[in-house]
Amino acid sequence: MIFELSGSTSSKSSLRIIPIFENSAADILPSKFGLDVHPSVFSGKKDSTYLLQHHDQLVLLVGLGEDQEINEVEKSFRRILSKNAEIIQDKVTLDFSQDLDSKLIESALIGFSLGGYSIDFFKREKDKKKDFRDLKVEVKSSIESIHLIVDRAEKISNAKIEAFKLVDLPPNVLTPTFLADWAKKLEGKNGLKAIIFDQKKAKSERLDAFLAVSRGSAKAPKFIILEHRHPKAKFHLGLVGKGVTFDTGGLNIKTQGMVHMKSDMGGAAAVLATTQLIVDLNLPINLTSIVPAVENAVDKDAYLPSEVIQSHAGLSIEVIDTDAEGRLILADGLSYLVQNYAIDQVIDLATLTGSSVATFGYECGALFSNSEDLSNNLQKAGLETFEKVWPLPMWENYRKEMDSEIADIKNYHGKPIAGAITAAKFLEAFIHEHPSWAHLDIAGVAYGDTEFSKTKSGTAFGVHLLLKFIENQL
Repeated sequence: MIFELSGSTSSKSSLRIIPIFENSAADILPSKFGLDVHPSVFSGKKDSTYLLQHHDQLVLLVGLGEDQEINEVEKSFRRILSKNAEIIQDKVTLDFSQDLDSKLIESALIGFSLGGYSIDFFKREKDKKKDFRDLKVEVKSSIESIHLIVDRAEKISNAKIEAFKLVDLPPNVLTPTFLADWAKKLEGKNGLKAIIFDQKKAKSERLDAFLAVSRGSAKAPKFIILEHRHPKAKFHLGLVGKGVTFDTGGLNIKTQGMVHMKSDMGGAAAVLATTQLIVDLNLPINLTSIVPAVENAVDKDAYLPSEVIQSHAGLSIEVIDTDAEGRLILADGLSYLVQNYAIDQVIDLATLTGSSVATFGYECGALFSNSEDLSNNLQKAGLETFEKVWPLPMWENYRKEMDSEIADIKNYHGKPIAGAITAAKFLEAFIHEHPSWAHLDIAGVAYGDTEFSKTKSGTAFGVHLLLKFIENQL
């Protein structure tokens, strides 16, 4: 998709798209756009559209309702390409009135870009939907900073699309090596540095819990580190994303829903896409992102229930359940991050527990933190971006549930209660008492049913949330 500002080209578009707030259609359509549309036909009601021909140009009116939020505007514009591809030719014009502020225009541009995304990666060419990569999009707006809005929206949508792809690609393609190669391709952009540990290097770095999970897989694990440094950095943020590219459950094999376990690297997708976005925007922060990438499979070498394994933090772990693998790789990722970098804030994202889904459904992620300020800032950013997270308690009594008689800690308490909380308490044991840490359990929101796909697909949850969280501190 190629965005152009109004006046940069003389060729006329085949489709003009005009977003209109409810009840303003009768006033603004004839005065600004020269269109006479009766209110009974189109009034700007939320989620309504009206297609007409004006002279030799198609015009699509998009209703925004009375007071539209950014997430609804994004969805409204995503529908245009996703569900009206037949009316799109070689060029379109997005014609924004003065009623739309910069935030809504940014959301509209992001949504329009996302509308061109499809999960039909492996369909035969004749079956594929339209390819909008070369679509020219003229943007008309009276806002002086429109060029900055367009540039920013492009970078945000590019990051979200990468997060979509990483979750939606099948596990025979999206392997730990694929994620490592993806990270290497980002290297060099605005000075970004990529460091990849193979099994030998991971062993020398004492990443034993990470390595234990990967033992049953023919696909080699990769411990991915990305370093972004800015000369005017305001703070140093550390991110860790769970990168289980497929989760069978190990020897505690899953009995249902395994077909969706390619999504178990939703945390990694969010961290990698956010890293790309921070680098693209060149925000004045130092960022260190870690993605422990493994496949949790079953063979003769797979780690066993009742094993006692070691960890980077020096704590021994009794394995109660091999399907509680995500917390094991996160434990080593968190410990390595805190021990090797001077991090001001630490945030991990993971599709970690069904318990978080049982608590919040598909509405928001579960938030755990040892810092009230960090927790409040993440909640605020989540409400602003509609990628909501909400806190659950971290009381010390829950830590006792993870006590082991044979080791320092066990990886699962074995009870059908407080699963998300006890998982968070497990992770807390590996942050070396860092004073500003948050864990986001995004199992219910990183992947699921949407109107834009006939099957479950990635949501890019966490990308916009983390961007807003960062920018609120600058």
